[in-house]
Amino acid sequence: MRILHLDTNHPLMLEQLGQAGYENVEDYHSSKEVIEQKIDQFEGMILRSRFPIDRKFLEKASRLKFIGRVGAGLENIDQDAAWELGVKLINAPEGNANAVGEHNLGMLLMLINRLQITDREVRNGLWLREENRGVELDNMTVGLVGYGHMGKAFAKKLQGFECRVICYDIQSDVGDQFAHQVSLEELKRESDVISLHVPLTDETRGIIDQAFIKSLSKPVWLLNTARGRCVVTADLVKALDSGKVLGAGLDVLEYEKRSFESLFENGIPEAFQALLDHPNVVLSPHVAGWTHESKEKLAQTIVNKILALNLI
Repeated sequence: MRILHLDTNHPLMLEQLGQAGYENVEDYHSSKEVIEQKIDQFEGMILRSRFPIDRKFLEKASRLKFIGRVGAGLENIDQDAAWELGVKLINAPEGNANAVGEHNLGMLLMLINRLQITDREVRNGLWLREENRGVELDNMTVGLVGYGHMGKAFAKKLQGFECRVICYDIQSDVGDQFAHQVSLEELKRESDVISLHVPLTDETRGIIDQAFIKSLSKPVWLLNTARGRCVVTADLVKALDSGKVLGAGLDVLEYEKRSFESLFENGIPEAFQALLDHPNVVLSPHVAGWTHESKEKLAQTIVNKILALNLI
C-alpha cells in the first residue's frame, strides 16, 4: 500500500511505516491541483494543514482508505464527504495535549503577574513595583470550555495550585478528579479564568462574542489555544478596553489562513492592531502544541493508529 506524505514530520513516521510494509511517497511542494491528479494512486495520505481537503478532492481519491492529520483539528477536511466515501480520518490530539497544557499555564501566569508588561518596562529603564502587583492563581476558579485531551491536560497542570477547576462540554459525564463538570451558565457565573479547548464547528465559531462576554458575571482572564475563529476579535478588544476581560492569552487568531502559515492577505485588521497595542495581551503564533517533544508524539500517534487499522 502506498501513502502520500504532503508535509514533513518526525523521521520515525517514514521509518516505521516503511518497516511495516507501506511504500512512502513524499511530495511537499506540488500544488493541490497536481496532487489531485495523482491521489487515485494512493491508499493513504498524511498531512498537517497544507491545503483544505474538499469533496472534489476526495471523490478523485478512489483508492484512499485513510487520511492521517498530524494534529488535533479536522476542520480542514470535509468530514461528511470522507465518511460517505469510506475514508477513515485519523488525528492525534493525544500527541500535543501536554504541550498545549503547559503553554496555557505559561500564558496565564504571564498575564496575572504582568510579566509581558514588566519585562518591557525594565528593558526601558522603568522600575515600577507598586504599579505591577500581580494576582495569585490560588483561589481562582478556572473554567474550561471543552474537556477533551487538551482541556484535561491543562486541568492536570493546574493541580499544583489551590484553584478550583470546572469544565463545560457538550458530552456528558466527562468531569473527573481534575475538573468538575458544570453547565455553561454556571461556568460563566463562577469563572475567573476562561480557557477554550474546543474544535472549530458551527457551534463554536464565534462563541466568544459580545453576547457571551456580556453574560459573564465578573471580569475574566481569557485564554485561547483552540482555534482563532472561536473568538470575535473586535468584541474581545471592546471587552479589554472596558475591563470586562482583564487580559487575554491568544495562541491562535481569527485572521489565520486555513493553512495556519500566514496571517494576513490584505494588511493588518484594525481589531488586531488594537490587540497589538493592548498591554494585557499575550500572543504566540499557533505554537502551543508545537514543541520538540510533541513533534515526535504526534508522529508516533498517527503511526500507531495507522498500524491498528491492519490494512497490511
